[in-house]
Amino acid sequence: MKDLAMLLKVDNLTPMQLILGFLTPVIAYAGITLLHIIIPVKKTIGYVKNEKTGELLNYRINGIFVLAASVIIWFLLGFYKIVPYNWLYLVRWPSLISAVVIGLIFSFILVLKAPSTGKPFLADFWFGRLINPQVGNGFIDAKMWLYLIGAVMLQLHVLSFGAHHWQTHEVVNPGFILGAAMSTWFCWEYLFFERVHLYTYDIFAERVGFKLGWGCLTFYPYFYAITLWITVDAGNPGLPFWLLIAFALLFYVGWIFTRGANLQKYYFKIAPEKKFICIKPEVITDGKRTLLVSGYWGMSRHINYLGEIVQAVAIALVAFVYGAGSIGYPLILFVWLYPVYYFGLLLTRAVDDGVICKAKYGDLWDVYKKRVKWFVIPGIF
Repeated sequence: MKDLAMLLKVDNLTPMQLILGFLTPVIAYAGITLLHIIIPVKKTIGYVKNEKTGELLNYRINGIFVLAASVIIWFLLGFYKIVPYNWLYLVRWPSLISAVVIGLIFSFILVLKAPSTGKPFLADFWFGRLINPQVGNGFIDAKMWLYLIGAVMLQLHVLSFGAHHWQTHEVVNPGFILGAAMSTWFCWEYLFFERVHLYTYDIFAERVGFKLGWGCLTFYPYFYAITLWITVDAGNPGLPFWLLIAFALLFYVGWIFTRGANLQKYYFKIAPEKKFICIKPEVITDGKRTLLVSGYWGMSRHINYLGEIVQAVAIALVAFVYGAGSIGYPLILFVWLYPVYYFGLLLTRAVDDGVICKAKYGDLWDVYKKRVKWFVIPGIF
């Protein structure tokens, strides 16, 4: 109970700090949006078509520059003592409450303004009604904007929690630093390969409702940092250095699977005859449609999801091993919510993806399932 009380503490904030903490997501989200608007970039043609016109949608892909600018602004605000480096840590609870409200308001507005899909309202509210809402012919795409907000805000949380840990510990916890580095890699590489995600399940299959809207404005930037929330006060347990290397290697093994698989699929879609690294594209076809069956996509039907789960396990594992001695039970067990969430999210998505692919490819999908028989984990499942 003592550990839980430490997690829930509000750090003796003044009324003004509470108000500013509540306004922080509003200011941050507005600032990220402004950077997205003013940083120039050429429009990119995507993979998904406009439902009404049948034309391919346009996108402005400048996420990596928005992230870099946001981090520079965070650093300068702290350097000139305008905003403490650990501000997002100090106001984490009022900030979270504000993000919950923002996510709800966004979801309600976007769903209520769109015509019903014919499903019950709760279903429409959860899954959404509009599939790819945009402003100004791709000037702002709702999905890419939501992912941008989530990734940048998550990175700012990681930096803020890392700064607090650094400031409050004479000897830092190397496991905490590694976990923060893993989350930082997650944010930067996602936005570096932002264009690749125009060819993923989220863009062509999901609608924008509470699940995606609240998920990116609230859940993504806050819950994805749960391991740091729980272990920010953990001291250095003095464990051997090779453990850090092992956890880092596990994380990057997961990254190789998820990023490698997504990149192979991306390059196959834009240049189907070319090799990906040393992997020659091998396909099955019915004369009209084609499915890739070599490389990563010959190992399992959702090998990319396996990689994401492995990365989540690595982040939770380093937090658990390096935080258990200081944090104690049962609170330290909550770090495992991160990979559990990923497992639930991606397993249900894999099932839904199978339904979509069956409808799209017909009998060819059955041939593919016989050729690539493993669902997620090669040789096991």
